[in-house]
Amino acid sequence: MRSHFRSSDPSDAGSHGRLLYLLGRWAPFMIVPLALVIELSPVHSVVTGTILTATPALASLTWGPKGILSVAAGACAVTLVTASLHHSWGSQVYTNLASLLVVSAASVAVSNAMRRRRQIELIQVRRIAEAAQRVLLRGVPDRLGPVRMASTYLAAETGAQIGGDLYEATQTRFGVRMIVGDVRGKGLPAVRLAAAVLGAFREAAHYEADLAEVVNHCAAAIERESVAPVAAGQDNAKDRAEDFVTAVVAEVTDSFEVQVVNRGHPPPLMVRNGEVEALKTSTELPPLGMEEFLSDSAPPVESFPFVPGDRLLLYTDGVIEARSPDNTFFDLHEAVEAAHPCGPSELLDRIHQGLLDHTGRCLADDTAMLLAERIDDGR
Repeated sequence: MRSHFRSSDPSDAGSHGRLLYLLGRWAPFMIVPLALVIELSPVHSVVTGTILTATPALASLTWGPKGILSVAAGACAVTLVTASLHHSWGSQVYTNLASLLVVSAASVAVSNAMRRRRQIELIQVRRIAEAAQRVLLRGVPDRLGPVRMASTYLAAETGAQIGGDLYEATQTRFGVRMIVGDVRGKGLPAVRLAAAVLGAFREAAHYEADLAEVVNHCAAAIERESVAPVAAGQDNAKDRAEDFVTAVVAEVTDSFEVQVVNRGHPPPLMVRNGEVEALKTSTELPPLGMEEFLSDSAPPVESFPFVPGDRLLLYTDGVIEARSPDNTFFDLHEAVEAAHPCGPSELLDRIHQGLLDHTGRCLADDTAMLLAERIDDGR
């Protein structure tokens, strides 16, 4: 998640690991010309056949069949060329060529077996992700009290369907309450915090009359999740300080207004008569999990008119920060205005498709959107 609240300590560990990976990946292709240079130099008495024989097996660690066969072809070419130049044809050369053939065939077989295994594992991971998504990110009903609803979610993580974005909408005795949030980071730690916030919201939304108290329960859940791994010796103080979630919580009341609590999140969009306006609160509040920066004088809940026909769009920053190949940001206001005449579900589908077209289907961050349309309930 990208946010001006985010703090991080750059580390060289990732760059070192990447460098080692690249060296290991290209090592087989560097060994082949190196062996040729040795064979053509005055020290050609150094035996390179054994090293060349091992290159297909080394290539199988990071390359598929094409890469393995390319390395093997290069090794065979070096062996044949040097044997002809030095007139060293004999049992040793034939043995090296036979060994190259055997090692190459075995490496290709192993590579194919590993690829099939990874495909099976990926299918299993996707099935688990689908099950987790149904529990963590449940689809919202088409109708909740006086509002029509629609939601959409797309994770940027390769091979996954859940990530650090969250959303929920539920009808309570206080009104229809909604939340959309974005967890700092990605992967399983982000999913863990998203689950904690959603669990707290789903419980508190039904018994806390004050919307601000619902938000406080979500913040307390983050604190509990941040402390628990430390007690087990699985985390440190620095990591805990960076556990936060930007979120916007809204409540549609019977008095034709919507109450909003925004904790460091992009402002919701109000669509009225085809015109789009951002609902910016008067005071900027810090994300959930950063309560030490919360001022007591800040108004926690603000109200805005929300009459029949109005639409409220809650979204995560992965939508507005999505970039095209030429580095242009996605224009959400324009996309909403263009799709406004559609129903809630179709509107989100069009925005979602426009987002994929804009980025070339290469999302850099998770995206979530929740749309609520106020309807005339007969009052």
